[in-house]
Amino acid sequence: MYTLSPTRRTALFGASRPLLRSSVLTIATVLCFGSVQAKDLTFGYVPASLEYPYNVMTAKGFEEAAAAAGVKTVVLDPRGSVEKQGNSLDDLIAQKVDAIGFLPLDSVVSESFVDKINDANIPVAAIALQVGDAATRKLTDPYPGLSALVATNNYNIGYAAGEMAVGLLPKDRPGKIAIVMGDPAYTIVKLNTEGFRAALDKAGAKYEIVAEQPTNWTPDEGEAVCQNFLTAHPDVDLIFSHADDMAIGCARAIEASGSKPQLIATGGGSKLGHDAILAGEMYGSVCTRPKLLGTLMFQALYEAVTKPETPKGRFVSYDTPQITKETIDACPEQW
Repeated sequence: MYTLSPTRRTALFGASRPLLRSSVLTIATVLCFGSVQAKDLTFGYVPASLEYPYNVMTAKGFEEAAAAAGVKTVVLDPRGSVEKQGNSLDDLIAQKVDAIGFLPLDSVVSESFVDKINDANIPVAAIALQVGDAATRKLTDPYPGLSALVATNNYNIGYAAGEMAVGLLPKDRPGKIAIVMGDPAYTIVKLNTEGFRAALDKAGAKYEIVAEQPTNWTPDEGEAVCQNFLTAHPDVDLIFSHADDMAIGCARAIEASGSKPQLIATGGGSKLGHDAILAGEMYGSVCTRPKLLGTLMFQALYEAVTKPETPKGRFVSYDTPQITKETIDACPEQW
């Protein structure tokens, strides 16, 4: 049974809007809301790009939940283009679908997308990434026009990775850390690093960030970045990757270099990530559940459609346990 992020961690953000508990809001529950018949409903979803397995799994969770509820779906792939995402959302509005979900490619531009969908009086939810400027809006305070923001709490998973790192750093001197970042255009990159550093600072860890470099989220880019790190800093103690995918490539670079830094990540839960942990190529990661996010997005939209009095601006999340050899079963979903 999946529960929301622990109070201990959400408290780091201050007060937030009511959260949607996935263990309570099941498909069976939402089907009894209101008088709208599921067979009459069509929901649309516009991911960022179906080129990436993570995004494919969000679509799979969304479509499977909709099929179980008897709701039709339309999934449009903008192939990583903000302009095409806007056009796809316009298409769904023109088709007069009953609800729309999307995975924002540009958090600030997405505000105008949400406003347009609201003007059409269609419930809308964002998934995985927030709508609005992360510099002025907290993750747990969704953009007001959204019915819900359904997302992994990336500050929390960065924090969990930082807690893991504390036990891996040397005790007799400041540890040297390098960070393999995701694409800085994504607000989650900032949150991952902020959470990571907050956990280290809270534990009183002595450390130095000797290198940080962005990537395009791929294993090949992770390998190239880690090669750079290990050439410039062969004595680095720990490498923190913002996702399993880059960590897979980084593990190859570490093996080729002969260096022995510890490797940890967030964005865990992939089959390749699990295999790398079990093989000892990566110490650990932090669980993410893209398919579950797709399911939760459908549930949030269904509730908004069938129970119109449901408050807007809800933040919907789930638990994100650490993944190591000993706790590998805590994150069973793989893609």
